[in-house]
Order: sequence, then C-alpha cells, then structure tokens
Amino acid sequence: MKVQTTRFGSVEVDATRIIEFPSGLLGFSSYTSYALLQPDDEGLFYWLQSTEAPELAFVVTDPSSWVPEYQANVRREQMDELELTDLDAAQTFVIVNKYDLALTVNLQGPIVINLASRKAMQLVLVDKRWTTRHEIVRIASEQRVSA
Repeated sequence: MKVQTTRFGSVEVDATRIIEFPSGLLGFSSYTSYALLQPDDEGLFYWLQSTEAPELAFVVTDPSSWVPEYQANVRREQMDELELTDLDAAQTFVIVNKYDLALTVNLQGPIVINLASRKAMQLVLVDKRWTTRHEIVRIASEQRVSA
C-alpha cells in the first residue's frame, strides 16, 4: 500500500504495518487508519503516520525503553474492544513531544495495539505515577531539534 506523507513523500507500507483506530486518536477522531513507520531497525522512535492525511503523523516510542516500570492499566472493557485476552499480545507506544528544551512522552495517553488484529486504541489513564510530559531527552540547544 502506498502512503502519502509530507515528511517522506510516497512510502510503500506492508499491509501488516497498517493499524486501525476505530475511535481515532484523541483530538483526531475522524482519522482511523495509520501506518507504523520504523526509520531504522535499531531506532527507538517510530512514526505513526495517518494513511488518510499526509500531514498527520506522530513520533511514538515504546515507553518501557525509557521507564522500565511503566505499565498501562488496561480495563476489561478496553481489552474487549481491542479483542485482547492477554496484554502479552499487545504493543504499547506513547507519543513523543518537544517541550521547551526536552523531548517528553505522554505516559497518561498510551496507545495499545493488538498485534494480531492491528486494532488499536489510545487510552486515558488516571494514574498519579505518570505525567503527560515525562522527560526522556534533554536537548542541549534549540538548533539541534526541529519539531
């Protein structure tokens, strides 16, 4: 499948990399189909690229790479909606943002993907251990990162 992007042009994406969000992402409910693009095999960051809007993409990462004790508490009804019986059959990502001179992740809004069905959902956690701006990288100067 060809996916148009504003960052990479036209990208060929294997169908197994297409993820469906029946309810969309928070603030983007009308966009339900995304491709998970991995810039390189060793990287910690991925692009979650809308297949419907070339300009809509999010940098995401596995939260356990930054916060080893992180775990998204998925409620039973969310598990049912994702068609999951076990969280071991899921992958969790969090959205990366640039905030001041740091890269941060939103640990209160994880994205959970059923690896078998490629069905996904962005959760809203109410857990005081996690923040919406958990710093993962401090940037030395403003010129080093462009958002």
